[in-house]
Amino acid sequence: MNRPVSAIAAGAVGTMVMSAALAIFEIQTRYAIGIFAAIARFVRVPDNLFAGFVVYALVGTVAWPLLFVSLKPYVPLDLDPAVAGMLFALPLWIAFAIVGRGDVTGAIVVLFVAFTLIAHLVYGFALGAVYASLADEHA
Repeated sequence: MNRPVSAIAAGAVGTMVMSAALAIFEIQTRYAIGIFAAIARFVRVPDNLFAGFVVYALVGTVAWPLLFVSLKPYVPLDLDPAVAGMLFALPLWIAFAIVGRGDVTGAIVVLFVAFTLIAHLVYGFALGAVYASLADEHA
C-alpha cells in the first residue's frame, strides 16, 4: 500500500484507539473534561461540539499521520516504527494538554495529564505499528 494511504489508515486506527481511551476517561470524570468542547474553543467555535469532533478526527486521522510519514525519513534514530509513532505523538499530547484542559482544576488535572498522555502514547503506538505493517516498513 502506498505511504499516504497507509498513514491515513494507521491514523484512523490510532484515532479509534485513542477515542476509546478518552471516552473511558470522560465517563470516569462524569464528562468534566469536555474534550470536543475544548478543541472547539481552540479553533474559535466555542460550544460547537461537532466542529470539535471534526477537527479531532481530521487531525488524528489525516493531518498528523501525513506529517508523521513526511518527517519519518528525517528522524536520525533507527527506531521501531511503533516507538517512533509514540515519540511523534508527544508534541500532539503537549498541545492537547495545554489547550484541552479547559476548566479542569484540582486533583483531576493530574489525572487529565496522566490519562491523556497514555491515550496519546497508545495513539502513537498504533499509528507507527499499523503504518509499518501496511507500508511494509520495518526498523
